[in-house]
Amino acid sequence: MTTLRWTFVLFSLLGLTSASVAAQAQSYPDKPIRFVVPSPPGGGTDSLARLIANKLGETLGWQMVIDNRAGAGGNLGLDIAAKSAPDGYTLVMGESSNLAINPYLYKKLPLDPAKDVTAVALVGTVPLVLVVPQTRPFESLAALIAAAKRTQLSFASSGNGTVGHLVGETWKRAIGADMLHVPYRGAGPVMADLVGGQVDLHFASLPAALPLIQSGKLRALAVTSARRLPSLPDVPTMIESGFAGFDYYVLYGVLVPSGTPQALIDRLNVEFNRALDTADIRKALDDRGVSASAGTPAQFEAFLAGERAKWSKAVKESGATVD
Repeated sequence: MTTLRWTFVLFSLLGLTSASVAAQAQSYPDKPIRFVVPSPPGGGTDSLARLIANKLGETLGWQMVIDNRAGAGGNLGLDIAAKSAPDGYTLVMGESSNLAINPYLYKKLPLDPAKDVTAVALVGTVPLVLVVPQTRPFESLAALIAAAKRTQLSFASSGNGTVGHLVGETWKRAIGADMLHVPYRGAGPVMADLVGGQVDLHFASLPAALPLIQSGKLRALAVTSARRLPSLPDVPTMIESGFAGFDYYVLYGVLVPSGTPQALIDRLNVEFNRALDTADIRKALDDRGVSASAGTPAQFEAFLAGERAKWSKAVKESGATVD
């Protein structure tokens, strides 16, 4: 066969492949979609995944099956998704820890989040709120800082290397105080001991802390978002309080195994963005303190690159490691 004929056959095959992928994207999905959640049922990541999955089922008739795979700081579920067939029928809800922090925290990982999964859609970001027990005499951030410089205070986190831990270490260095880090196994035990006065302060995720703030059991002194929050309009930001650039949050986003056809990624991106833009989902996210996002897969990838640069510095400065 001549070179010219081989070239014609090659381009014909490429055209057939492209047409096949495009047709697949149009008929997708024709079976249930597994949505891996790398956390236990009932947590923030799980509730967001179920909220959006239910919306897609309601509006499109998609059958999405939540598969909770908790463990190893979120690495287990992400790895399971990454090693699944790249056919559009396995999605994963990633967040700051397993996408942007763990590559610098863990000495060894089973996957590279920058290479083994591919961005579909950024769901949103959730700021942290600095809270203290209502029984403590810290009525303002200034009062807390003054106390921290007089005596060693304790700050709680949901575990070594979590967002709350790293933000706490960053703030500790910023104020020049020697605070004691007290790691817990999850947000529930932290909140119980914080309300009980066993620890002095905590950088909490907004969804976990807001009910306790509203009930008067915890006092909010500052938020880590760039702007004040509608749910806590009287609570200043860290930036307002003199900590320039102190803008930290937990991100949530949907990803697929690398190698998934771009046509399927684009289809998923469109449908997730449409779901995020509905009035009931916007309200549900607002109620959870989530700033909803929308954009292209490429914009999500660029956002992740910036997050990895930020958190690699935070992990290095904290000295935290996990074997």
